[in-house]
Parts: sequence; C-alpha cells; structure tokens
Amino acid sequence: MRDYLSIAPDVKLGRNVKLAKFINLYGCEVGDNTKIGAFVEIQKNARVGINCKISSHTFICEGVTIEDEVFIGHGVVFINDPYPRATVSGGTLQTEADWKIETTLIKRGASVGSGATILSNVTVGEGAIVGAGSVVTKSVPDHAIVAGNPARVLRSIAPAAARVASA
Repeated sequence: MRDYLSIAPDVKLGRNVKLAKFINLYGCEVGDNTKIGAFVEIQKNARVGINCKISSHTFICEGVTIEDEVFIGHGVVFINDPYPRATVSGGTLQTEADWKIETTLIKRGASVGSGATILSNVTVGEGAIVGAGSVVTKSVPDHAIVAGNPARVLRSIAPAAARVASA
C-alpha cells in the first residue's frame, strides 16, 4: 500500500489513522482515529484533529485547522489566498515570501458537504453544517446550517448533546 502514498517524513500521524491510496501529505498533522480518503492532499502547517473523516478528492491547504470530530465531504477545496497571482509585478514567479497565508478554522463537530469551497479568513462554527456545493465567504455561526453561493444561514440546529438528551 505504501507504493501509492506520498507521506513526507515531517508529517505527524496520530494512532489508528486510516489512509486510502493516492494521497499526498507533507508538513501537516493528523489526529488519532482519523480517516483520509483517496486523492486527498494536506499541505504543510495544516492540522486535522481526532476522529475526523476527510473524504476523497479534498484539498486542505496551508493555514487550515480542522478540529476534532469534523466531517469533510468529497471534493472540498480550501483557499488560503484571497488575491492569488502567479507572478509579482516584475513578471517573475511568486515565492512564499511574496504572499501571506490566510487562515481558516473548522470547529469541532462541523460538517462540510461535498463540493464546497471554503475561502480564507473564515471560521465554520462548532456543529455547523455547510451544504454541498456551497461557497463559504463569511464565518458560519455555531450550530448553523448554511448553503448557497455565497453560503447563507438557512436555520440553526440544536447542539448534538441537546439532541441526544431529548431523544
């Protein structure tokens, strides 16, 4: 199976991490019991928490923090540069020195639906749900359901602990 994995030596993998084939991990941290699907890339200085599920074809760029118990659907893309350019004013290719990483935070227990795009400088709140195909341009409140382009709050849901207690 290692023949189909690209895991740099600087990656910190927790216990019982499940890795599919055809993934690319470098300079990142992945917590215990997390499952990473096929064709996922997680860049340096990104962090994925404990008990997460990262579905196939997802791109997690530098500056993204995903807390514990988060679900990321298929084909989710994170953005860390609000004004991307290939070159600087002189026409030479940009380097890391030419731009600043913008951060993104996905809080505990949130779910991000397949095909969503999460822009930089946003927080997806604890227990929130981002609908499939949404483009998140602003922070999402805790326990909110958002959808659309741009994503808008549709309604709020009770925290998981409250739902369990009332059942």
